[in-house]
Amino acid sequence: MLLVIDAGNTQMMVGLYGPSAVSEPQTASSGLLGHWRMATSPDRTEDEIGLAISGFMGEIGIELENDVTGLAISSGVPSVTASLRRFAERYLDVSPVILGPGVKSGMPIRYEDPRAVGADRIANAVAARELYGVSGVVVDFGTATTFDVIDSTGAYLGGAILPGLEISLEALFGRAALLREVDLTEPKGVIGRNTHESIQSGVIFGTACLVDGMIDRIEEEVGDVTVIATGGYAELIAPHARTVDHHEPWLTLHGLRLVHNKNVL
Repeated sequence: MLLVIDAGNTQMMVGLYGPSAVSEPQTASSGLLGHWRMATSPDRTEDEIGLAISGFMGEIGIELENDVTGLAISSGVPSVTASLRRFAERYLDVSPVILGPGVKSGMPIRYEDPRAVGADRIANAVAARELYGVSGVVVDFGTATTFDVIDSTGAYLGGAILPGLEISLEALFGRAALLREVDLTEPKGVIGRNTHESIQSGVIFGTACLVDGMIDRIEEEVGDVTVIATGGYAELIAPHARTVDHHEPWLTLHGLRLVHNKNVL
């Protein structure tokens, strides 16, 4: 079984794929036996990581040390990357594939400095190209909202980065004393009838409009694209963005699975 871990700045997503999915992946979720989220902590040790993941897997009757035969990692937090390396050494008898410079992704990268591209962004692009072909854009609603462009040749071009929903809300609440935190659920309409609904409308419908505007501009440069939404808030935003074609919650995990296969199988 293949364990995949995407360690972002805020959360760590953990997924477990069964043997059949490792050899013949078909969709992002095919063969996905379990998936879990945990807070990203730069101080978490390899033993704490091992205990948490072992507990998650125990819920579905899987033993971490006996059943896992492969590990793929993407991480944007260096201290967490180091802890994950030690976790692999201590708990798994496998060499982890850590997406980064020197690891085969099968995708040409046209960024000025390919080493500067976040590993999760490459995993997303690899998965999107495999699932939907060339000429695509991945919109990832995470700590940051990112746009990643795949051109008509299947190469990664680059994209755009802006503050994510939580960061934007924290800044709003921190600088506007009379505004209080709200739950991010779909408002009744675009015109909020109170401050709570007004913030919901601005965040959700405003972000959807932002996505549509960015995609329109990207298409002016590269032509028509297929747009894939992923990340923690994609389910909330994607239905309101006219340019989003697909919602793939496990896109990053699937990309890690593909990268693992290119480097191990």
